[in-house]
Amino acid sequence: MKIFSYMEKYDYEQLVLCQDENSGLKAIIAIHDTTLGPALGGTRMWTYGTEEEAIEDALRLARGMTYKNAAAGLQLGGGKTVIIGDPKKDKSEEMFRAFGRYIQGLNGRYITAEDVGTTEHDMDLIHLETDYVTGTSGSGSSGNPSPVTAYGVYKGVQAAAKEAFGDYSLEGKTIAVQGVGNVAFALCEYLHKNGANLIVTDINKEAVQRAVDAFGAKAVDPDDIYDVDCDIYAPCALGATINDDTIKRLKAKVIAGSANNQLKDTIHGDIIYEMGIVYAPDYVINSGGVINVADELNGYNYERAMSKVETIYDSLSRVFEISRRDHIPTYVAADRMAEERIASVRKSRKQFLQNEHHILSRR
Repeated sequence: MKIFSYMEKYDYEQLVLCQDENSGLKAIIAIHDTTLGPALGGTRMWTYGTEEEAIEDALRLARGMTYKNAAAGLQLGGGKTVIIGDPKKDKSEEMFRAFGRYIQGLNGRYITAEDVGTTEHDMDLIHLETDYVTGTSGSGSSGNPSPVTAYGVYKGVQAAAKEAFGDYSLEGKTIAVQGVGNVAFALCEYLHKNGANLIVTDINKEAVQRAVDAFGAKAVDPDDIYDVDCDIYAPCALGATINDDTIKRLKAKVIAGSANNQLKDTIHGDIIYEMGIVYAPDYVINSGGVINVADELNGYNYERAMSKVETIYDSLSRVFEISRRDHIPTYVAADRMAEERIASVRKSRKQFLQNEHHILSRR
């Protein structure tokens, strides 16, 4: 892997390798872009096959956070950390405190949070060494993000329904929900209260039964969810469920759910666009969690956070508008919306610096 070539191609700012012999820490902090503000992104702990694989994952995830934070309207850039190790047996207080000292050394350029393989307790240990961390257990923490993420997805489903059907009402709409975990169950509650008919599936039979009992949902086997007659397909479990096999089976006019990386490849976003299916890009519709945790940076206020999460409806409406304007798939439109915002701030900052230089040169 030619690291500098990769960083130059996607305009990364910084890559930090962190090592602590005493604790066994091996961490990679990737900072993609800080145009809009300090880079915010979680810390992932995983048993990577190679160091190169870990670096590539950190870089890829950091760039994704730039787009996610920009599309969410946050004054934050994108970054990410990966720690190489088994989260079930390699963790220690010494490790996370050592990592916290590395974050502190960046002096606010990067702010971390929970991610795959890390917990609220791990964030508490990091917090012993730095204030540049969110998702801790102390006062001012945003708490469980699932209900807030679900609310954002619900608002996104409404925006997608408005685009597809001309009305954001979900009354009488049949929605197929793939996966009924914490976020999806809370989403189902919103959908049910607003008159939607639910079809659900999950590999966890207890989770399915819970949704059947609570919302009168119809249960189907996991592989059958793609074939049901529905208005909206809501992928809320694994990624890459929009692929060569599933696209030809889907009957929905809308795809809007909480799962990450829903498109197996960008070509599948092109295909569903040509089919006339309204797709709510995943990193826009599921941004409620990062919006919620970002509010901690201002002293967490639940009402303020929820008000900001509601703007996911507006963000997706803007994505659909750009898609129509430029005749492009919505996944491309989402990227363009984020890029336009970053470019606008860069232009404004450049103009300001030029004006300052002009004033100073005249003195």
